[in-house]
Amino acid sequence: MRYLNLCSCVIFILCFNYGAVSKKNSYRKDDLPGVIMVPGDGGAQLEAVLHNAEAVHFYCRSNSDWFTVWLNYLEMVPAIISCWVSHMKLVYDSITRTTHDPRGVSVRVPGFGNTSTVEYLNEKRYYSYFAYVADTLVSLGYERNKNLRGAPFDFRKAPNELSSFFVDLRQLTEELRESTGGPVVLVAHSLGAPILNYFLNQHTQAWRDEHVLSLVSLAGAWGGAVKAVKVYAAGDNMGAPLNSLTMRTQQRTNPSLAFLLPDPELWGDHVMVKAPGGNYTVHQLRQFLHDLQLPDSVEMYEDTRGLLNMSNTPPR
Repeated sequence: MRYLNLCSCVIFILCFNYGAVSKKNSYRKDDLPGVIMVPGDGGAQLEAVLHNAEAVHFYCRSNSDWFTVWLNYLEMVPAIISCWVSHMKLVYDSITRTTHDPRGVSVRVPGFGNTSTVEYLNEKRYYSYFAYVADTLVSLGYERNKNLRGAPFDFRKAPNELSSFFVDLRQLTEELRESTGGPVVLVAHSLGAPILNYFLNQHTQAWRDEHVLSLVSLAGAWGGAVKAVKVYAAGDNMGAPLNSLTMRTQQRTNPSLAFLLPDPELWGDHVMVKAPGGNYTVHQLRQFLHDLQLPDSVEMYEDTRGLLNMSNTPPR
């Protein structure tokens, strides 16, 4: 996440190449296009509320008011991280082919339209994310929550389960275009880039021309991510002193993880996994998930394959 500080330079170059510079080397506010920051995997705060939720251990709470579930290391200390997993995991419904929160748990994404919940992953501002980028843009004349906005979403989900987010994002884009008088710049990190690509390809070229000036991709996972394969196999502690296998229990329930598996159109016959019983290429990822005894993940993989289509090039 720290490298986003460097990526602010990319935003400067791509977004403001037509603006007028004042004597103080800042841009006139009237020349600034609106900017919407769209986070990647793990890049937005999540809140949860519990109502008679299942307690996997006697020390796990079953009822609560709304609290920060991501990112909250107090909920993720080794002694009680299994409680966190039980709150954050998703349950797959093979009939609707969608996921939902566990019984008694509701998770929501706070602060849509604001920058705070993508600048920092905790309301106490302990964990910086897009803050470096936002600070740089503010120094150029931007104003938070006016012409600089945030569009957080439930990063556990794949595009096929983000219809309400896409409605909100369209409305935010249209409102920002109206208030700034011109098309907006979409800035996406990691998972956010293919999410935006899916969103934009649901709209006509005329709508995109009118409302979107450019899409700035910061390490966009356009062809999937090899790391997703590793997460299915061994989990990811994200550099924190956490048990990767415990984290894996939750991570395997995220449709977005299946969505991020490498795209065969890009990776070809590249071997992704070497195992004693044989190797797996990108064309054998379904079998890989089957051999891991993850039937729900196999279904999520089938649900999301057509969504990450390399023929859907980023809109012009």
